[in-house]
Amino acid sequence: MRTPTEAISEILSHAVPLREQESVPLLEAAGRVLAGDVVSDVDMPPFRKSAMDGFALRSAELAQAGASLQCIGESRAGVPFRSSVPAGSCVEIYTGAEVPADCDAVVMVEHTEREAARVRFRESAREGQNICNRGEDLRVGEVVMCAGRRLTPTDLSVLASVGCEPVPAIRRPRATILTTGDELVPPAQTPGKGQIREGNTLHLAALAARAGAQVRCRGLVSDDRQALAERFEQALDGSDVVITSGGVSAGRYDLVADAFQRCGVREVFHKVAIKPGKPLWFGTRGETLVFGLPGNPVSCLLTHEVFVRPALARLGGAGEEEQGEGLRLGRWDGDPPRVNPRQQNLPATLHQDGDGVDVLTPLDWTSSADIVGLTRARAMAVVPPGETLERGALVHYRSLRGRS
Repeated sequence: MRTPTEAISEILSHAVPLREQESVPLLEAAGRVLAGDVVSDVDMPPFRKSAMDGFALRSAELAQAGASLQCIGESRAGVPFRSSVPAGSCVEIYTGAEVPADCDAVVMVEHTEREAARVRFRESAREGQNICNRGEDLRVGEVVMCAGRRLTPTDLSVLASVGCEPVPAIRRPRATILTTGDELVPPAQTPGKGQIREGNTLHLAALAARAGAQVRCRGLVSDDRQALAERFEQALDGSDVVITSGGVSAGRYDLVADAFQRCGVREVFHKVAIKPGKPLWFGTRGETLVFGLPGNPVSCLLTHEVFVRPALARLGGAGEEEQGEGLRLGRWDGDPPRVNPRQQNLPATLHQDGDGVDVLTPLDWTSSADIVGLTRARAMAVVPPGETLERGALVHYRSLRGRS
């Protein structure tokens, strides 16, 4: 069996980044990946502006506290003071307003006392005080953001300020998701004898969408060779990634691999030395990536996080940091787990200790089918094959915040 690292590397070697671009309205661009560098068409700020509400003046006239000046007008956002400021004068100014050319400092209003048109200053002033200079944040022609960046809500404000509307984005990978199993029924249906409600499709669809994919769900497929082949063929049509859950172990009704091969999908590997998630199946048809994930929901989560998510990131043009495992370091606060020849991933709660180190406390859970137990987990501690963990030992972990 391949190690997880070997399997990830092989998957990424088959993931050909998408090149198609599309224009996305700025309002809808959060989470999308930039298709090209964005260059500023303005200086930011575009003029000297005040960082505070107060009074603009010459700092040399306020060398000592207690001086007073004549207020001759105001400068507010969008309506600057247009006249010159003679000696012995100041201008009332508000946050974001343009500083008059004759002034080199702004004193906060909290440090002043006003009587009619005279303003007394309780503090001295220094040159440049409370002033944001033109272009100190950004210059015309400067690269604001680079291609491959996944946009955050804060990024949208920056793009708006440099006139990037619409946003050039890489087309999202098209992912189709199916779940196999004769025992499964839709969530709205009351299960009969031997049946359970199916939730993997919803779970995987949400995870894939969060990873940047454009998701279409094809629902349940029965454990029948012909039915599987027909539905898989439909799923492969127009998809960059096909993700299934269930039917990849070694049982009599584990028919997924055979059905995919009937559709012309070439098997790349089957089984990875990871727990849970060992039965993972991966193949390709042309540039389409095909993942057969185990049916147990915890295995679904883990194999998607470790193997599918990086592939979606690479296809979607995201940076290399999104294509890695994203492991973090914490401290183990539990009994030593049993040694296993596969890499173990143990669900745990997560909190920060007084010294700032993340602490992982193992959860009591029954098996990789325990999705209820998984909802309490915020991390998965990663135990290397053939090793265990002593209480207090440092351990790598996968964060599940926002992913489970």
